[in-house]
Amino acid sequence: MEQSRLEGRQAESSTRWEEALNLYQEVILGDDESLSVQATIKLSRLSSLAPENIIVRTVPILVSLLCRSSTTESTSMLTACAYCLKCIACQGDGRLATIIAQTGATKVILSILPHSEGHLQKILLKCLRNVIVFGDADQMIVIGDGGLEVILAMLKSCFNGLRKYLLEILSTLALSREARRVIFSLGCVSFIVESARQGSMISRTRASQVIGLLGLVRRARRMLVDLGAIQVLTGLLRDGDTSAKLVASNALGVISSHANFIRPVAEAGTIPLYADLLQGPGPMGKEIAEDVFCILSVEEPIALTISEHLVRILGGNNSEAQAASADVLWNLSGYKHSFSVVQRSGAIPLLIELLSSSDSDDVKERVSGVIAQLSYNKSDRMALANAGVIPLLTNILQDDSAELRDNAAEALVNFSEDPLLRPRIADAVNIPSFQNMQNRLMQIRASDARFADLEIDDD
Repeated sequence: MEQSRLEGRQAESSTRWEEALNLYQEVILGDDESLSVQATIKLSRLSSLAPENIIVRTVPILVSLLCRSSTTESTSMLTACAYCLKCIACQGDGRLATIIAQTGATKVILSILPHSEGHLQKILLKCLRNVIVFGDADQMIVIGDGGLEVILAMLKSCFNGLRKYLLEILSTLALSREARRVIFSLGCVSFIVESARQGSMISRTRASQVIGLLGLVRRARRMLVDLGAIQVLTGLLRDGDTSAKLVASNALGVISSHANFIRPVAEAGTIPLYADLLQGPGPMGKEIAEDVFCILSVEEPIALTISEHLVRILGGNNSEAQAASADVLWNLSGYKHSFSVVQRSGAIPLLIELLSSSDSDDVKERVSGVIAQLSYNKSDRMALANAGVIPLLTNILQDDSAELRDNAAEALVNFSEDPLLRPRIADAVNIPSFQNMQNRLMQIRASDARFADLEIDDD
């Protein structure tokens, strides 16, 4: 019985919406423009309540009315239609925005936009923005309709409150590769940097994503740096929301991937911000921070600054951040700097302490990997030995974790090959995991030597 009543109410509601749509069509076909404007404004207010199938049928009517009004230059009717379409574009998870674009609304809007002014121009821009922001595929329709050129031309002459809408539209269109190519070729990259500097956080984040995509192109990367993109992105990395920080940090990483821009990125104050990202809750932020730190560490002074931040993290109680810091130190320990960055930063005592007492197996495994890597360097090897790592590594040879055993054995094998340290590892040489690693490393080195001989023969 209850189900029957519910179906009855739904049918009654559907009938009322059908009647309302028919009534609206009758009104706009009449000669009373004032009544048509009022009806269209009321439709915009009710659009969020109407069934989607009713709104889908309404869109072509509104687009036709928009087109008709553009030829009669009826500002009130144009404004009402654009406002109604703006409201509808936000609904339906992007489906309605796409229908609006496919029905030809954006082409009509773009034809009116450059010649409009005041409140009408503002509503047209908001409508266009909503259509391309909420409809994922609609950017290409707008670009195909010449929308990119219209927006760029308006940006060159518009300096009032409407500029923010133009920048928001541009940053959305620029997610398309074709749009970025045009923007770059026309020398309009400055507008993208401006988009990342001001506006809503969502819009600035989108513009930062575009900067990252443009930064993949060598010539565009130089232009972005000259326009102040590093400072803008650093500001977002410092003050943005979670999404903005991730996007900005990634874009800065793209820019820093060119050797000429490593120092400018570091000198912009990004290192403490990436250290904060490394300690954040999100795995993506940690991954980006690790990658950028590894890029920036090519420069010795920068590597030392980074390692000092990593030491601070290692001394904290965030196990995930400690593990990520250990990964970065592992990379740093393999760089051919003129001095041992890891040793000078004071990391070695902390690494040994974590290997001994950390409650996290992941941290212990990552730290043991760093120690194994450091053991290939004579100076680091001696510093590790003097800090008391050898007995600890010897005990780990019996650990349940295969990775811990392997890393400990690798380090001890390197210690055994150092004449000054060989006597200290006497307790380890008869342990099977040590012997297995020793044999494995001998085989690897012999294989490497054979490949080297083959390369010499080929030359």
